[in-house]
Amino acid sequence: MLSYRHAFHAGNFADVLKHTILIQILEHLGKKDKPFCCIDTHAGPGKYELDGDYAQKNQEYQNGIGKLWQRDDLPECVAEYLNLVKRFNLPDKLTRYPGSPLLIKQMLRNKDRLCLFELHSTEIKLLKDLTSQHITVSHGDGLKDSLKLLPPIERRGLVLIDPSYEIKNDYTEVVDALKLMHKRFAVGTYALWYPVINRRRNQLLEKAIQSSDINNVQLFELGIRNDSNEHGMTSSGMIIINPPWTLVSQMQETLPWLAEALGQEGEGFYRIETLVAE
Repeated sequence: MLSYRHAFHAGNFADVLKHTILIQILEHLGKKDKPFCCIDTHAGPGKYELDGDYAQKNQEYQNGIGKLWQRDDLPECVAEYLNLVKRFNLPDKLTRYPGSPLLIKQMLRNKDRLCLFELHSTEIKLLKDLTSQHITVSHGDGLKDSLKLLPPIERRGLVLIDPSYEIKNDYTEVVDALKLMHKRFAVGTYALWYPVINRRRNQLLEKAIQSSDINNVQLFELGIRNDSNEHGMTSSGMIIINPPWTLVSQMQETLPWLAEALGQEGEGFYRIETLVAE
């Protein structure tokens, strides 16, 4: 919804998971010489001030990037993620958090492209600062408007889908969008982020994807506390269509460590599941 502001949640445990996986997918795409296109359907403003009013209200980053900032025993994937975040901060001082657009930008080569979509009228003004020869910014509904870009001319790429899920319809609309996108660009990689607030909704989301005729789907979830009927996100995950073949083994090393490092009162957990086989 247009009232949603990710700045309240920037750098939290869900961002740690989402961006750690995002970086690994982009690294994999960059290993081939051929160019790729990345589409971000819900880009946000691109960057966040952790010492600003929004981030300071609940200080969610303290249970995410804040817990990792001074550690030196990080798994390789987490270390790569942290090193990218540190590029936007002074040494040993965490005050800024890069959103997906800025992280993706750091990993683009001159031959690659980034297409950003954002519907929020305030966020889009900030995001447009990223416009360049290789980066386009569009004010619109990324789930619908990105379809016209598929398949990309590069025939290689990633579509990142990261809605707010503030309305229940988001859980069904993302599946409908994925079906249409996959029909146009079946060889692309798709990364769908989801929160766990009501486990039943997530179970229905997973079943809908399993019955969508889309193959090669992996799920990676990180929880900081057990499922609860209380208000608030207890875990979050990424559903990846056509993931890099290396991603499962990377997350088998990374997620147990993150569950222990970020879990609250020993309740941290993770899931690695094949939703649909190749």
